[in-house]
Amino acid sequence: MKRYYNYGRQKIYKDDIDAVIKTLKSNFLTAGPKVKQFENKFAKYVGSKYAISCSNGTAALHLAFKAIDLKKNDIIILPSINFIAAANMASQVGAKIFLADVNPITGQMTPQNLLNCIKKNNIKKLKVFCTMYNGGSPQNAENFFKIKKKYNCYLIEDACHALGAKYSIKKNLKVGCCKYSDISTFSFHPVKSITSGEGGMITTNKLKYKKLLEILKNHGIKKNYKKKTNNWAYKISEIGFNYRLSEIHSALGSSQLNKLNSFISSRKKISDIYNKIFQKNELIIKSTQVADQDVQSAWHLYVINIDFSKILITKKNFIQKLYYKGIIVQVHYIPTFLQPKFKKLKGFGEKFNGAINYYKSAISLPIYVDLKKNEVKNIGKIINNIIYNNAKKK
Repeated sequence: MKRYYNYGRQKIYKDDIDAVIKTLKSNFLTAGPKVKQFENKFAKYVGSKYAISCSNGTAALHLAFKAIDLKKNDIIILPSINFIAAANMASQVGAKIFLADVNPITGQMTPQNLLNCIKKNNIKKLKVFCTMYNGGSPQNAENFFKIKKKYNCYLIEDACHALGAKYSIKKNLKVGCCKYSDISTFSFHPVKSITSGEGGMITTNKLKYKKLLEILKNHGIKKNYKKKTNNWAYKISEIGFNYRLSEIHSALGSSQLNKLNSFISSRKKISDIYNKIFQKNELIIKSTQVADQDVQSAWHLYVINIDFSKILITKKNFIQKLYYKGIIVQVHYIPTFLQPKFKKLKGFGEKFNGAINYYKSAISLPIYVDLKKNEVKNIGKIINNIIYNNAKKK
């Protein structure tokens, strides 16, 4: 049977399985001690005061928007390169979405991109902007925080790519500590740094958000009882959702969290091999995940940018050739303004040259813990060969 290498996948150990089995045999499958254990461990790991679990990363964003009372016609700025969840959830609450352009190599919105969006669209009252650390590297966090203070708005970090990353290695400042944001959101989808199957987490340092988020994720229910007399009583204080994370998911997530540092180390080693393989290929810009040596990437993705104008093959056909070789790559992401539902956003002042150029060139290569050194070398060799064999003669 032909071996296929996907761009990402989970790594599950025996103790992860044992943790799930033990939970299945316990008295609680939901709303039990494993949820709190996972939340407390997560908060301690990233360095935030509070961590609130939920059913997935999209739910985390939705809850974050509700926590800051983002509502109809409030203005939100999102990066034009992003998973569609942020735009979907902003639309759900009726916010007015503006898109900012991105760096054409990293696919990340820069502080200057954000300021350009504000200026070109003549935005007077910005409610919130979201940063997204595409690929896993938390770039420009401190400068974004300065913009947040200048405009007296909220800053939410979509940190789904960046669990385990650090703003500063020297200071040991981890993404999710909320030093530079009001709220950070995470996903535990199987391709992320750790997995709980499906799941999400929200971190914050503000008690009012923590209390509200716990109510919102549980149908808007606020418990109002004394254990011995009226343990059945409750009040609906908010319009809420069923966004709870189960005990089973929490047990797996908590066990996986123990391995996060080793997972990040393994991904970093894979990226180093790729960098070495591609360093002499002038048609490839190797992954630029670490622009600042004090920043630690989570290496969720390994993205290369290929100048397809200089080779005799389209991006689509290049990806197809890799598939035939057993290499399944991905594109993170199709610009939001190219999606039919959000194409109207293209008219809001921006030309999005950075996003378009990024989309034309970017490909995410396989990077996951089980990927062996010789397999990484083989993937790199195949990519180099396809490019060299199709290079235009000078």
